[in-house]
Amino acid sequence: MADKPAIVLVHGGFVDGSGWRPVYDLLTRDGYRVAVVQNPTLSLQGDAAAARRIIDAQGGPVVLVGHSYGGAVITEAGTDPNVAALVYITGFVPDSGESVNTLLADFPTDVPGPPDPAAQGRLPGSGPGQIPCVVCW
Repeated sequence: MADKPAIVLVHGGFVDGSGWRPVYDLLTRDGYRVAVVQNPTLSLQGDAAAARRIIDAQGGPVVLVGHSYGGAVITEAGTDPNVAALVYITGFVPDSGESVNTLLADFPTDVPGPPDPAAQGRLPGSGPGQIPCVVCW
């Protein structure tokens, strides 16, 4: 287990960390150390601070996984030096200066799904020397 990074799971809005239970069970069965952030969901800064506390408690490399609103949280907390990768699962990927609210306000009404930040070249890990990033829809 020592050679595998810890996995830190961050839930979206309107839910709590218990929704990650099936994922937690699968990952721990495969030998990963897994922690679930329980966001207070009072502010993005407060949720990012909660994620950073969990990241710090891992004591080494972390893969940070965010679902929905959790994508905004991992974008904020993902600057921690222990974060080895970011994984967005149908998550919001705000650019610098954006928020979930600005992303929703700019959401096009003539398309069936959310805008694809990868197609727009807006992924945090898309530049040289940046944290690897995966987006799943």
